[in-house]
Amino acid sequence: MTILLTNDDGIDAPGLRALQQAIGQPAIIVAPLHHHSGCSHQVTTHRPIPIEQRSDREYAVDGTPVDCVRIALSHLQLQPTLVLSGINAGGNLGADVYISGTVAAVREAALYRIPGIAISHYIHQRRPIDWERASTLTTQVIDQLQRSLIPVGSFWNVNLPHLQAADPVPHLTFCSLCTQPLPAAYHASETTGLKYVGEYGKRLRDPGSDVEVCFSGNIAVTSIQLWGQTEEGALTAVLC
Repeated sequence: MTILLTNDDGIDAPGLRALQQAIGQPAIIVAPLHHHSGCSHQVTTHRPIPIEQRSDREYAVDGTPVDCVRIALSHLQLQPTLVLSGINAGGNLGADVYISGTVAAVREAALYRIPGIAISHYIHQRRPIDWERASTLTTQVIDQLQRSLIPVGSFWNVNLPHLQAADPVPHLTFCSLCTQPLPAAYHASETTGLKYVGEYGKRLRDPGSDVEVCFSGNIAVTSIQLWGQTEEGALTAVLC
């Protein structure tokens, strides 16, 4: 089994190392050299993309998360059986999946018919993330999804809650994406224009959706499908 790791926070981000620790086996890392949070499905076509090989299993790409997946599959000729992206410092819930570079990496993998899991960690009131605990929870999530089936052309989107030390062990909850928009609030200044002041934690949420599940202290797991069932849409194990 060949696992490809990437993210959008950059190859030196603690979340990527927490993900590497969580899988408990060697993996190949092809991740952005720099921070690319919020870049969505952006690709680099207007300039050369430098690649820094840091070891025989680790590459830093001066491009986006989607660039990393494309380069891993085409230029590096890797054949991963699973793509993992994260652990992102910040939630990717509901409408976030259209903005997130973390999610875009596994969406690109799904286009190539490769199973993927995007893993993010909600941040509550700017408290620091306990990466050790996040890694432990991620191990449990991957073990659970290993026993689940998902159609070809689909991927898993996972959001870990931001827990206090004394909080109970969170439940893994399969749920739907929230359909509500993100807060669109701005402060107007005559000198600088508009500054975004929307509060992530006060966003609208559908009952039972990923936003509600994660904000209530549980692990939100959502299956996202890129297209309807086709002749090639036989169920495929996420980890096989």
